[in-house]
Amino acid sequence: MADNQGIKDMIDTKDTKTAPASGVDNKERLKIKRVGMRNQAPEERIHNFEEVPYGYSPEEASIEAKRCIQCKKPFCIEGCPVNINIPAFIKLVESGDFLGAARKIKETNSLPAICGRVCPQEDQCEKVCTVGKKKDSAPVAIGNLERFVADYEAAHGNINIEVTGSIDKKVAIVGGGPAGLTVAGDLRKMGYDVSIFEALHELGGVLMYGIPEFRLPKEIVLSNLKVLENMGVKVYKNIVVGKTFSIDELMEKKGFDAVFIGTGAGTPKFLNIPGEELSGVYSANEFLTRVNLMRSYQNEKYDTPVKRGKTLVVFGAGNTAMDSVRTGLRLGYEDARIFYRRSRKEMTARIEEVHHAEQEGIKFEFLINPVRFIGDESHTVTGVECQRMELGEPDESGRRRPIPIPGSEFITKIDAAIIAIGTNANPIVPSSTPGMNLNKWGYIIADENTGKTTKKGVFAGGDIVTGAATVILAMGAGRKAAVAIDEYLKTGTW
Repeated sequence: MADNQGIKDMIDTKDTKTAPASGVDNKERLKIKRVGMRNQAPEERIHNFEEVPYGYSPEEASIEAKRCIQCKKPFCIEGCPVNINIPAFIKLVESGDFLGAARKIKETNSLPAICGRVCPQEDQCEKVCTVGKKKDSAPVAIGNLERFVADYEAAHGNINIEVTGSIDKKVAIVGGGPAGLTVAGDLRKMGYDVSIFEALHELGGVLMYGIPEFRLPKEIVLSNLKVLENMGVKVYKNIVVGKTFSIDELMEKKGFDAVFIGTGAGTPKFLNIPGEELSGVYSANEFLTRVNLMRSYQNEKYDTPVKRGKTLVVFGAGNTAMDSVRTGLRLGYEDARIFYRRSRKEMTARIEEVHHAEQEGIKFEFLINPVRFIGDESHTVTGVECQRMELGEPDESGRRRPIPIPGSEFITKIDAAIIAIGTNANPIVPSSTPGMNLNKWGYIIADENTGKTTKKGVFAGGDIVTGAATVILAMGAGRKAAVAIDEYLKTGTW
């Protein structure tokens, strides 16, 4: 992760310079400074789970929208995995038609309040923004504007998505995460009879169990899910497809004409070192699920145990690691740290998340790799032995490979540890579905443009195909699959 001071500067700053009137030339628009997002003060937010950014006011959104120069070749649309017509919705924001902007976004994205909060716009639509390529100019804050529009819509009359017609075909969606929700919404809009089968007691997948409340409030997710139910999408929770019944049974006995699999990459990776079984050593999946979906942070209402203490170490440097360590801080850990086996440059977390973590006092320690966990007589973790590393030649990921330095071992006393080094494919559906090919890592093999698997009538997309990626990439895969499912059900061609 390159250290980009320009992006850091625009995260928490704002310029309230009066924007020129609509219709002025682009030279004037380019003089407007990017409107940063106002945030909770770090010393306050570390003691609560309330959302960190406050969002734009209508005035701030209007100023930021005026920075868009309405390019003749809008690369931002190509940079968006779901191809939102970004210039069009921003133009509506500039004119003050905020609900119209929401309608425009929802033509291709049914979850704008979520995407505006968690998508890595800096690596997608904003990365290719023409305004951001000008000297001393930051890209238009597309993600912040998307979030504003979605929140305004929710506060001023939610716009339900229209269902056009009725098609006598049934589609089963296995997994209620971002990919599955997108397929469900797109196919229901077309008029198909759509049912979602979810293993947990709430829909949302990683949106519900993986992303903390202070980054994505659950009421935002539930509001978006309600829109799908209002459209007529049927929802069946606490059903583990592959155990309760199989994909074949869905099609042969329950009468579904097509199935989409979006079960994600929910199996945690471990370090495979001594002591990992000790109490107080969590996978990030377990830790975040306990806190988010099981609400262990609300001690007065929910009796879900999570280890408390003074010192917490999180191993990893992606977004999940940032979510875990910042969550630990809010649970009361005074000393919350990131241990990473590479350097700052190789971190994969969003710049914004790292910036907020550093503001909150999170300590980052680089070129460190764990060797073993140490426990007491009650089998509870009390420490971790680590070894210092140096970087060698790049590995298959393109990042420099960490190499142990002999004799550099040291021990750190800890009260809990979280392993956030990635995930593997959820094996339940793939292993119980004959005729569907998998790759050597256990992910489903599916066409990247259609989601078609090697099993007729069965489509797949999102992390169960690509491995762990972003919410918006999973949604993009869902959109492609919905188009392909529609074509398959109309033509019968595989």
